[in-house]
Amino acid sequence: MRDLTPRKRNNIMELHPCFSEEAHHKFGRIHLPVAPHCNVQCRYCIRKYDCANESRPGITSNVLSPLAALERVRAVVERNENISVIGIAGPGDPLANEATFETMSVIHREFPELVLCISTNGLALPESIEGLMRSGVRSITITINAATPAIAERIYSWISYQGKRYTGKEAAQRIVSNQWRGLINAVDAGFIVKVNTVLIPGINDAEIPLIAWGAGERGADIMNIMPLIPQAEFADLSRPSRETVERKRKECSGRIPQMSHCRQCRADACGILGEDKDMELEVLNARIGEEYCDAV
Repeated sequence: MRDLTPRKRNNIMELHPCFSEEAHHKFGRIHLPVAPHCNVQCRYCIRKYDCANESRPGITSNVLSPLAALERVRAVVERNENISVIGIAGPGDPLANEATFETMSVIHREFPELVLCISTNGLALPESIEGLMRSGVRSITITINAATPAIAERIYSWISYQGKRYTGKEAAQRIVSNQWRGLINAVDAGFIVKVNTVLIPGINDAEIPLIAWGAGERGADIMNIMPLIPQAEFADLSRPSRETVERKRKECSGRIPQMSHCRQCRADACGILGEDKDMELEVLNARIGEEYCDAV
């Protein structure tokens, strides 16, 4: 069990731009794209590498090695850009990549003052809690898009779990079960937990209040309801309006605190939310660092 006192928890949340609306104006974050593999295929997800022209989850200009990721952190921190958080959010699922744990471990050893967090679909979370604790991670975001297997089956094409691929009802039951169990385990271990939910019109919109209730009852700290980005199998659906999302947040606010300043960031985002640095330049800096490490 991790011993995070209420004071320490509050301090982390005050420094984390995704947890505090005030913090996102003052503190920056670095997303490290070290996790290319994913264990779940969401029907709305397209992952792209070597892409500098889009801004959404699953996108990165490059995939970094753990050493290159460390060099990127060093370069940005040395420029004193008020970075408070180091996150791994893809472009796949962090918990489906061993590089996640290696990257977080080396960064935590060198920068113990930085808040480390990961964003996951939750499928592999129950068995990953101890590894995350050893790596220095203190904050976890879990994307939960369904409270019941019936809705989950409409959102996930397949999952890959412990060497086996599942589809249909079996996949839906497994991911829903693991997400809720992982959330409980994370809360019990002392992690600060945020729940992300993609609002998918006509699919899960009616079930989102139930997700909010379940997350709040199990001890999650905050919820982030995000509008669908229509693409992949859901390309024909409409993106929910800002007003629709706000109404859903208001509907769920009595069950769990709501985040309202999300920018649906890239997997290689860097800087203050909405004011990201040039990602190609950051990747170049990381490559230079990796070449230097190889040379010595």
